[in-house]
Amino acid sequence: MTHVLSAVAWPYANGPRHIGHVAGFGVPSDVFSRYMRMAGHDVLMVSGTDEHGTPILIAADEAGVTPQALADKYHRMIAEDLCALGVTYDLYTRTSTRNHHAVVQELFLGVHANGYFVEQTTYGAISPSTGRTLPDRYIEGTCPICGADGARGDQCDTCGNQLDPHDLKNPISKINGETPEFIETQHFFLDLPALAEALTEWLDERAASETWRPNVIRFSQNILKEIRPRAMTRDIDWGIAVPLDGWRENPTKKLYVWFDAVIGYLSASIEWARRSGDPDAWRTWWNDPEALSYYFMGKDNITFHSQIWPAELLAYAGKGAQGGKPGSYGELNLPTEVVSSEFLTMEGRKFSSSKKVVIYVRDLLSRYQADAFRYFVAAAGPENQDSDFTWSEFVRRTNDELVAGWGNLVNRTATLIAKNFEAIPPAGTLTAEDEALLAHVESAFATVGELIGRHRQKQAISETMRIVAEVNKYVSDTEPWKLAKDPADRERLGTVLHVVSQCVADLNLVLSPFLPFSANEVDRTFGGTGRIAPMPRLEEVEDLDGGAPYPIITGDYTDVPAWRRHPLVVGTPVAKPSPVFTKLDPSVVDEELARLEA
Repeated sequence: MTHVLSAVAWPYANGPRHIGHVAGFGVPSDVFSRYMRMAGHDVLMVSGTDEHGTPILIAADEAGVTPQALADKYHRMIAEDLCALGVTYDLYTRTSTRNHHAVVQELFLGVHANGYFVEQTTYGAISPSTGRTLPDRYIEGTCPICGADGARGDQCDTCGNQLDPHDLKNPISKINGETPEFIETQHFFLDLPALAEALTEWLDERAASETWRPNVIRFSQNILKEIRPRAMTRDIDWGIAVPLDGWRENPTKKLYVWFDAVIGYLSASIEWARRSGDPDAWRTWWNDPEALSYYFMGKDNITFHSQIWPAELLAYAGKGAQGGKPGSYGELNLPTEVVSSEFLTMEGRKFSSSKKVVIYVRDLLSRYQADAFRYFVAAAGPENQDSDFTWSEFVRRTNDELVAGWGNLVNRTATLIAKNFEAIPPAGTLTAEDEALLAHVESAFATVGELIGRHRQKQAISETMRIVAEVNKYVSDTEPWKLAKDPADRERLGTVLHVVSQCVADLNLVLSPFLPFSANEVDRTFGGTGRIAPMPRLEEVEDLDGGAPYPIITGDYTDVPAWRRHPLVVGTPVAKPSPVFTKLDPSVVDEELARLEA
């Protein structure tokens, strides 16, 4: 058994999340985590809502509420949506908890004590009309390194280099189009150059392992070429206080949201351990060098997970050029892999809430089955290249693959058994064809499991659906409905249906990480308990350190079937089934496109 940390990107609390967000982090991380639990590993899956930073202030001003009220609203909404999508977090929390603040401040103090923070005078961007600090990502201009337009104040997505807003040519505010003013201000900078050698060594080891997606490792290595100190404090009154004398008392100096957000993986693990009754339980995933950790996100966050977060961890451990020693949390594990997805577009356009090119998670789930969306992401999502969500393709895949493929196999198998035997029939003498099919289906546990474990989910779902088609062909070739007409063929009929139902049971387990809701339905159809794919729950909790209560996602995922064939029990009742998947009318496409243009 291996201890596996599934560290899932933290959705930002300035609005509800759309399907492009969860396609990059939500569904892939849950498929992986569900599989790893079934494969016998001890998984800790953590995340939460990211609630600090200037964009929250801007959104709160527009809504006429406080930043905390806005964060409260969207934290609850995002948690409800992720729970409805079936994402099995051990803990989904938030960054406004007192626990998170304390953990972030401990990391800051450890990095500071080891000498990896440099206090510098720099230029801060100010909005001339409001006097408020502008976040780096809300300033755009021409990249001073590669000349690309549309570079952000923190990073150029064209060349991948880290930037400062003051360096941009022709900078403008994305908020209102005005030219920002730059004023002198004091900040703490993370001394990335002092950590460059350690970062390079770590990334070279990761590259040598050939486990990372090529685009992710190349991007991560490229951004090291222009490495320089990066500001980790901001002029803002919404965030985590800088825990040093002369700074903590200043209400307008806070830690940079990206310094605190990535620490959330650790703080959520610590909160989970505290809630479990064993406050040190988190150390198994963070201090044991044999433990594995996988970080799931979209490609726009690679920099923060393959450079900033590892740099914080190395600095806290005293592993850079300045030396030092670990703080009270000890030496913390670096990421095993940064599992970054590309971007999902919608009907050929970038998602944009302001331009109404969007469908929010809760809106989609209110009209369609969660598994239909999960299937689309697995089969056609942005795993290793940008992909496009279109309503026509969503309808086609739902109808032609889920309904006509897997759903049809489940339905006609259960119907034939219910009509002719009312229970799983015994198998008579198996033909070579029967044995070959059973062996081929059983091999899916190894082939599909290996693909999921390497984050090749498109290949995994494709291979599974190919086998589904082969079992459907077996049913068509053996024609059990004809065998049912002749009493002399009853033993053969029972054998065929036993073989097919074993194949269905196997494939249902293989598909359960992708399609957990329908997996439970299929299990019930064939006389099971309907609990082979555990579901998360939303729970109201008290802040552990006296703050305001809040909702979390949690669950008990320990009772899962092992990732292998489970022989059928002859005589298990099988009732006449109901369709597992809802067939979509073609008119859905026009209806949804009309909504999009409304």
